[in-house]
Amino acid sequence: MTPHATSAPQDASAGLAKYIDHTLLKPEASEADILRLCKEAAEHHFKSVCVNPVWVRTANRALLGTGVLTCAVVGFPLGAHNTDVKVFEARGATMDGADEVDMVINIAAARALDKDSLVNDISAVAEVVHGEESILKVIIETSLLSDAEKVLACQAAVEAGADFVKTSTGFNGGGATAADVALMRQTVGPDIGVKASGGIRTREKALEMIDAGATRIGTSSGIAIVTGGAGTDSY
Repeated sequence: MTPHATSAPQDASAGLAKYIDHTLLKPEASEADILRLCKEAAEHHFKSVCVNPVWVRTANRALLGTGVLTCAVVGFPLGAHNTDVKVFEARGATMDGADEVDMVINIAAARALDKDSLVNDISAVAEVVHGEESILKVIIETSLLSDAEKVLACQAAVEAGADFVKTSTGFNGGGATAADVALMRQTVGPDIGVKASGGIRTREKALEMIDAGATRIGTSSGIAIVTGGAGTDSY
């Protein structure tokens, strides 16, 4: 299952808004903040809003009829939850209306080159998410991994049935780089989505990521990106 995991159009700048997951993951975010996020996403025709699970119902209701998707994070931001906890969280998010789920891998397993553990963790979540006809993106947290570990994590995500691989949470130091996006694209091939996230604040940076192979951009600076300004990518 690989919906939405298509290659970038040739004129990326013209449809840049459709790459953007408009993101607010700060723990102190209020209902008013989430409603404002949804209003902005609808006005600018972003692909989705990305929120913590507690706000999925609120976002889903606010976005009804707008064409903007609701995305929830799972196992966030450390990835250090037991698999059954991630599964429970993913099930709740999709039942609340999440069209997409961004899960964090077991980073320790990636650093130990334990591919089987990664596949088991991701595939259990994928089964739940796909059972609700939603999309699964897998956050590998590139800033904490070597290139070999990044490749292994991407291979595990593909084997486990993920629809996307994603660079970063934005909470563990570092963010997306063009080199990491290119490596991830090379590893997963043309049919899996690649989401670049973390530190993407300008139109130029977003286009750099798309040129490297990204098919989705996660950022809290979406408005600045599509209007040509500069923003602060603070999730």
